[in-house]
Amino acid sequence: MAAAARGHAAGSGLRPLVAESWLRSSAYRLDPDAVPDRILPETDLQLRRAGHPLAGVLPVIHELLVRHTLDAGLVVAVGDQTGRLLWVDGDRSLRRKAERMAFVAGADWSEAAAGTSAPGTALALGRSVQIHREEHFARVVHPWSCSAVPVRDRATGAVVGVIDITGGADAVGPVTLPLLEATVAAVEAELALRSLRASSGTRAASTARPRGAQPRGASTRGAPTRSAPTRGAPAPQGPTDDVTLTVLGRERGLLHVGGARSVELSTRHAEILTLLAHHRAGLSADDLARAVYGRDQAVVTLRAEMVRLRRILDAVAPDLAPASRPYRLTRPVDLDAHRVLAFCARGAHRVALGSYAGPVLPGSSAPGIQALRAEVSGCLRETVLADAGVETLLAYARTEEARYDVELWRLALRLLPARSPKRAGVVAHLQTIESELV
Repeated sequence: MAAAARGHAAGSGLRPLVAESWLRSSAYRLDPDAVPDRILPETDLQLRRAGHPLAGVLPVIHELLVRHTLDAGLVVAVGDQTGRLLWVDGDRSLRRKAERMAFVAGADWSEAAAGTSAPGTALALGRSVQIHREEHFARVVHPWSCSAVPVRDRATGAVVGVIDITGGADAVGPVTLPLLEATVAAVEAELALRSLRASSGTRAASTARPRGAQPRGASTRGAPTRSAPTRGAPAPQGPTDDVTLTVLGRERGLLHVGGARSVELSTRHAEILTLLAHHRAGLSADDLARAVYGRDQAVVTLRAEMVRLRRILDAVAPDLAPASRPYRLTRPVDLDAHRVLAFCARGAHRVALGSYAGPVLPGSSAPGIQALRAEVSGCLRETVLADAGVETLLAYARTEEARYDVELWRLALRLLPARSPKRAGVVAHLQTIESELV
C-alpha cells in the first residue's frame, strides 16, 4: 500500500510541495482510505486546552476570523504544535459534515496521523500552506480544501500552534490566506505582548520588597491575610492589564483597561493619548503642542491638559501616565487605528474593513489627528481599490466616506459579472452621485 502511494505521488503531476508530503505520508504507512482515529478523550482534551498559550488569545481569533465564517460555509480549527486540534468553530452545518472525517477537537491532524492536509503540512514545513481537494492524502478529505498558517513565539521562533480554515473553494480563495496570515500576525503580537507584561509583572514583584520581607498584610503566625480595599476607591490596575484605545468612528476616545474597566476620554485627552500611542518614540512639548493645537505657543496649555490627563489615568491605569522630556507612553497601547493599518499592509482587506468603524476622531481638528485620519482612511481605500474582490469593494463603497467616491463605484461596476443583479443598484447609485454633484 505504501509503495503504491509512493508511485502515485511520483507520477500524478502533483505540486512538488504536495508530492513531497505524500511521500512523507506514505513513509508513515498510512492507509489513504482510512479516517484519522487518534482522538483524545474529553478529559485529556480539556487539560491540553487549559495549558496551551493559544487559549488566552481565542477572543482575538474569534473577532478577526471565526465570526466571519459562522455563515460563510467555512470551519476554523486551532491546533497545537503537534497537529492536535484543540478548538473547532465556524459554520455549524459544515462542522457536522466535517465530523464524518474526524475533523473535530481532540483529533490528530499531523502528517504522521492524517497524511497531507493544510494543518499537518503547514506544521511539517513551518510555513503557510493551502491544500486543494484531491491533494489530500486521505481520500475521505478529497471533497474539502483548506488553508493553514503556523503560529510562532516571536521571542524564540518556536512553533506553538496552527490555525486552519477548511471548507469548499472559498477555503483556498485568493483572500483566505492573507486573512489567515493577518490573524496569525495579530495572535503572535498578542502572545508577545502578554509575555512581556507577564515578565514585567514578575520583575516588579521581585523588586517590590527586600529579600525575606513579609508581604504587606501577612501574619507571621498563620496564613497571609489580604487587606480590604478602601471603600469607594477604584481598584488600581496592574502593569499586566491589556490597554486598548478606541478612536475609530468616535468623537470621544474610549480607553479599555484589563477588559473589565472602560473610561470615556474627552476629545482633547483622546487626541493626546492617540498621538502618543502613534508616536511610540515620543514627542517634544513643542511637537506635541503643534500636533494638538497647531501652534508652538500652546505649550503652556498643553502642560495644563497633561496634568488633567495624568489625574484621570492615575485612577484607572497608573502605569499609563505619560512620561515627559519627551512626552511618551512607557507601555504599549493597542490603538484600533493601528490594527487597520496592519491589516491593510498584509492585504487582509476584509479584516481591515471589518475593523474600520469610521474615521479617527472624526470631529477633531488637531493637525496630528487629521494626518493620522488621512493615513488610515487613505490606506484602506488604496488597499481595497488595488486588490480587494468585488464583494469587499461593495462593502467599502457602502460606508459613509465612500458614498460619493465615483472611482470606487465605477470600479465595482466593472468588476461585477454582466448578469449580476447587483449591477442595477450600482448604476442607480452612480446616477444619484452624478445628479447630486451637478
